[in-house]
Amino acid sequence: MLIVNTKFWWYVARSSGLVAWGVLALSVAFGLVLSSRFFGRRTNPAWTLSVHRFLGGMGVVFTGLHLAGLYADDYVQFTIGDFLIPGSSPWRPGAVTWGVVSLYVLIAIEGTSLLMRHLPRRLWRAVHWLSPALFITASVHTYQAGTDIGRHAVQVGIATIVALAVLTTVRMATARRRTHRPRPLLPTRTEIGAA
Repeated sequence: MLIVNTKFWWYVARSSGLVAWGVLALSVAFGLVLSSRFFGRRTNPAWTLSVHRFLGGMGVVFTGLHLAGLYADDYVQFTIGDFLIPGSSPWRPGAVTWGVVSLYVLIAIEGTSLLMRHLPRRLWRAVHWLSPALFITASVHTYQAGTDIGRHAVQVGIATIVALAVLTTVRMATARRRTHRPRPLLPTRTEIGAA
């Protein structure tokens, strides 16, 4: 006879939430490495893009497991409205609100990524720039709502936030350089071949 621990769904919710946070952090890191060319020619763009997309998808899957675990658990008794309406949860409303905001930003980023070929590039890029913000809102949610956050986890979280902040800064610097790059005075080989 299989006996399931009465806290099974609570464990599912906690563990899947932490895994979702971790894979989304990695997805943001791979996206920033890909878009900033941080490591130059040492990275394979196709492989990096595949890993970035995979991690983003896994973030959605584990977020879904997180919500399912919270819904199935009978300790707090979350409702669908608690997951969708900021501030409606009676349990740690501030922390849950950060989670709701993170959910909406995640849906926007993943939804526009799936529809990227059908959307204007500027719209996709503007929504995708929310990825670092998603990591921040998810981090605030994790630290405010998390019952497992200890000293070691806080240190790992701070190190991750610092690493992503550095990558974001590099990405913004490379974007600024590309937009302000002066046009060469002499025609390029491509322009000569087209003439």
